[in-house]
Amino acid sequence: MAPTIHLVRHAQGYHNLNEENQLIQDPLLTPLGEAQCDELCKRFGEHDKITYLVASPMRRTLYTCLRSFAPAVQSGRKVIALPDAQEVSINPCDIGSDPDKLKAEFGDRVDFGLVQPGWNDKSEASKYFPDPTKLAARSRDARLWLRELVKGAGEDAQVVLVTHGGILHFLTEDWDGFAPSKGTGWQNTELRSYEFEDPEGKDPNASLRETKPSWCQRRGSEIPLSRAEQIQLQQAYHERVREEHKEVLAMLANRARTQ
Repeated sequence: MAPTIHLVRHAQGYHNLNEENQLIQDPLLTPLGEAQCDELCKRFGEHDKITYLVASPMRRTLYTCLRSFAPAVQSGRKVIALPDAQEVSINPCDIGSDPDKLKAEFGDRVDFGLVQPGWNDKSEASKYFPDPTKLAARSRDARLWLRELVKGAGEDAQVVLVTHGGILHFLTEDWDGFAPSKGTGWQNTELRSYEFEDPEGKDPNASLRETKPSWCQRRGSEIPLSRAEQIQLQQAYHERVREEHKEVLAMLANRARTQ
């Protein structure tokens, strides 16, 4: 048995309710989002097998992780905040809070050792700027970090990573189900399980593949997309990222003019 990486999209946040709320920086979960976490907690049957809890340092992902996997937290598992798992866009809702604020809010429930000043900088010079090439590079960095994390943890290691709908497509290199209107093919609190394609750990890309049980639970006997189909969807997603960046810049400029 190979180490398992459970990837989860965060629960509903206030920014998911309407376009105006996307101007809220680092928003919290809605009451429905909290209920979604409670449902995921009941649905996930392997809390006692979790080796590591990891989440994007955004508040909605941290709270989703803490609440959805509460039994593991209560047994002593800290959530490791991973900046490379933050969301794609420069929308205010996708800009994280400063490290000091996060540490004051979450205390010792979260390990912020990787969250340094500037992690929430999405300017053009930053590694977190929403350019498809940079997004692919930091997603690769995240996969390499995950592979290093489970090294030596045993073949039955299980890692939970709570992250965001947009970056999940880059992390998995799977564009199936991508909906341009939503920016993702993942539902709130959707969980899919993966393993590394190369069990020897020599793949420089550290690519992931969805486990057969996870795929069958979601899609039954459907055949996964071909490489050519994936590339076509990937190109469409990359174009959507570029378009969204322009739209957000225009929205922020218009907001500045009207204030």
